Amino acid sequence: MAENRASEYTEGTPCWVDAQLPDVEAGKRFYGELFDWTFEDQPEQPEWPAPASRPTQSVRPSPPLETVRALLGGKPVASLAHKTDGRLPTVWTVSFATPDAEALCRRILAAGGQLVSAPRAVGELGVTALVTDPEGAVFSLWQPGERPGFGRRHERGAFAWVELYTRDTEAANTFYGALFHDALFGKGVEPDFGRAPVSDVFPAEMPPHFLVHFAAEDLEATMADVTRLGGRVQVPPFGTSYGTVAVVTDSQGASFALLSR
Repeated sequence: MAENRASEYTEGTPCWVDAQLPDVEAGKRFYGELFDWTFEDQPEQPEWPAPASRPTQSVRPSPPLETVRALLGGKPVASLAHKTDGRLPTVWTVSFATPDAEALCRRILAAGGQLVSAPRAVGELGVTALVTDPEGAVFSLWQPGERPGFGRRHERGAFAWVELYTRDTEAANTFYGALFHDALFGKGVEPDFGRAPVSDVFPAEMPPHFLVHFAAEDLEATMADVTRLGGRVQVPPFGTSYGTVAVVTDSQGASFALLSR
């Protein structure tokens, strides 16, 4: 797939994923072998500060942080960043596209969501913000500058889907449907974003969260590679409306899913 253009990302379309890891070099070894990713330095990346209560009136520059950009066949597919605070989760985060991060943050707050980090510039690449929905599921916003988003999607080793596991799917549909109506329910769209009850796959006490899915051609072989590389299988393959899914963790504990269609 050719590099995506900004016009391909309707507001609310998943356009990027990043992992916050204790050890970026270990992440490079794991994902490089698992998905055939290569890496390049990306010195400018947001380091999320303490929670804030409302968006600022101007976009602030983000501080430098050890980050690498993952490439598949020379095209960007993800970022791996070093988490500087051990209290932060080791996790994959999805970013949704928006033409105006400040305006979308205001709409999220008005709809009952929370602002974790106000919009801030990532060099000339774009503007990002970290937010939650009313149940506390964390996601990111991306207002494109020089970087629209994924260079490859929907192929082996690239982003394929994101599922929100929530305790109230009806409330989630109302919240995200109002924010991202055209991307989810517009005429002829094929969204890469679904909603499911937490208890369907995870323990009922699991907090609401997004689960990033990467495409896999052979689930059994890829799960074996995950285990060989130091990760583990959390949930064996199960059927969904969008394909067959297995939930795994990497060698540092970050959960993600493998999707076969």
